[in-house]
Amino acid sequence: MAKAFASQGDMTEKTITFDEIGDGLWAFTAEGDPNSGVIIGDDSVMIVEAQATPRLAHKVIEKVREVTDKPISHVVLTHYHAVRVLGASAYGANQIIMSDAARAMVVERGQEDWDSEFQRFPRLFEGHESIPGLTWPTTTFTGRMTVFLGKRRVDLMQMDRAHTAGDIVIGVPDARVMFTGDIVEYHSACYCGDGHFRDWPDTIEAIRALNPDAIAPGRGAALIGSEMVTKALDTTTDFIRSTYRPVAQVAARGGDLKEAMAACRAVCDPKFSDFAIYEHCLPFNVARAYDEARGLDHPRIWTAQRDLEMWEALQG
Repeated sequence: MAKAFASQGDMTEKTITFDEIGDGLWAFTAEGDPNSGVIIGDDSVMIVEAQATPRLAHKVIEKVREVTDKPISHVVLTHYHAVRVLGASAYGANQIIMSDAARAMVVERGQEDWDSEFQRFPRLFEGHESIPGLTWPTTTFTGRMTVFLGKRRVDLMQMDRAHTAGDIVIGVPDARVMFTGDIVEYHSACYCGDGHFRDWPDTIEAIRALNPDAIAPGRGAALIGSEMVTKALDTTTDFIRSTYRPVAQVAARGGDLKEAMAACRAVCDPKFSDFAIYEHCLPFNVARAYDEARGLDHPRIWTAQRDLEMWEALQG
């Protein structure tokens, strides 16, 4: 029997958890659904990741209002994907911040990604009619940027390419806490459809070198304490390498995409098949790994039509 396309069959509501991962620092998580982060400064609040729709963003705002009445002044987006950014208007923030590279990806493929993700995972677009349009940043940067929320310093950093070419991470040095977006996951599959497999492990090592005490990952539970942080960094690296290597071996000998899928499954299924969104991500990951192994550095744009054709070929 053919698998339901992507996550169209996943309509089960997830339980929300709101964990304090440092003084005034919170992780909004929901059993493998996209996470958001909250950074409370002296006078205002920064949100990391906006959710996919204004309606879903209000679930984050409800949690924020349980712990502070300070206004939300900044929304920081770690990359351009629709499930992360299209709820930004709900926060009423004066500044929406992305990397320059992430904004370029909105220009190049933002609408295609919106259409594609909406088709893949309709539950994550609850209240989609409230989305006013593509989310555009008010502020962009390359390399590094510092924001002060009163006396609280927040560092926004481009390490290197990983989940996308435009990824950033957010560090709060007074608490040694980081918000990594989808560069790091915990017991959830990495989506690699726009990824850069050969760069990704080095980006994870750059995060490790900052020695965070806690991380809010892109998906999965908040990582509190060095043991949990290390486990997530190690497992994410293993996921990326275990996906890419068998696919690259097939590509090197001239094998086709279906062979690459089988080779990837042989390595990854025993280790990762119980991870959230594993079956959803797998064919997109194999397709991108195959392209990268064959020398296509710039990821091809996923469209709703390309999604369906690829799924039929690899999961049909």
